[in-house]
Amino acid sequence: MLDKTQSEIVSQVVDVFKREFGSPEGLTLVRTPGRVNLIGEHTDYNEGYVFPTTINRAVYIAVRPRSDRSCAYYSLNFQDRATWELDDIRRSEGPHWSNYIKGVMKVLVEAGCGIGGSEGVVCGDVPIASGLSSSAALEVATTFALDKAFGLGLDPVRAAVLGREAENTFVGVACGIMDQFVCRLGRKGHALFLDCRSLGYENVPLRLAKHGLLIVDTKVKRELARSAYNQRRAECEEAVRLFQAKAPGVKALRDVDLAMFNRYKDDLPDAVRRRAGHVVSEDARVLDAVRAMKEDDPENVGRLFFESHRSLREDYEVSCEELDFIVETARASGASGARLTGAGFGGCAVVLARKDVLAGLSQDIEVHYVRKFGKAPGIIALNVNYETDVIAV
Repeated sequence: MLDKTQSEIVSQVVDVFKREFGSPEGLTLVRTPGRVNLIGEHTDYNEGYVFPTTINRAVYIAVRPRSDRSCAYYSLNFQDRATWELDDIRRSEGPHWSNYIKGVMKVLVEAGCGIGGSEGVVCGDVPIASGLSSSAALEVATTFALDKAFGLGLDPVRAAVLGREAENTFVGVACGIMDQFVCRLGRKGHALFLDCRSLGYENVPLRLAKHGLLIVDTKVKRELARSAYNQRRAECEEAVRLFQAKAPGVKALRDVDLAMFNRYKDDLPDAVRRRAGHVVSEDARVLDAVRAMKEDDPENVGRLFFESHRSLREDYEVSCEELDFIVETARASGASGARLTGAGFGGCAVVLARKDVLAGLSQDIEVHYVRKFGKAPGIIALNVNYETDVIAV
């Protein structure tokens, strides 16, 4: 799917729907983009700030209501069909694409939303397991398609929360709200500044007339991410407990500013101090990056990218050799900024550079990466022109 245009993907989805389910009459087809987080890493579950944007890769799902309570869906990516009953939704063992659709349906039913049985086809060109939110895009696309197909009238914020609930309670991944939120509420040409505590948000225009963004996929499987993620969360929770002894008003690391951190940091165990130091400074970097973007200062945004990566590498310790190599190669090739994006231990980096150096920089990264690691990275030139929407069939 990665080399197909949107119109080609839509055409293929409709053709497969006809093959699997007959006439496409009454079909609702929606597109939900993946996302890349520009800055604000490992802050979401600490009730802090994030600044992601949608990407020009998406999940597409075509849905049609049925007259019964049965559900049947076909995945083009996996060439697989799954069926279940709406009143007896059970999780498939192991990683399985249908769990994201089932999870959404289960939370909608439990929330009292009036959905019935349905049939559909799903596919996408968001790279899987690369930290670009292919799973959140599928959850949001499913929620949005069912919302439109059954006339639910869901508020977009509630829809994002329901998508996150599906992943937390049914799929079994304790993610924060960022991914589903930006996939549902992100807008073309904008990045989304989100307060993960209040869910207050602002779509901020990306002022990049002379700059561009690249996403560079290391193609490294994030085998350590789950256990390390849980450990980092536990260390952040320990930091909160220790800060609460000094300042009872602290409920999350979001409540600790740089002044408070510097006042009490020597009372924290080394690992806990460094984890908390990253989160506190990263929240400040997000606020600075949003301000710089509004002031049309992408060079300052890039500087914050580099600072964020250093913190993620040294203090939060979630980088890897491949990510560090991409960031340093980008720096040497004239990038304004670069950093790992997502949980770390593989996945992707995001690079900000002037347009006049972007093509050469991309080539440098690819050539040096192949020479160093014996494989080509995936490189996506980011165009922020997708948002969740209904696509005409």
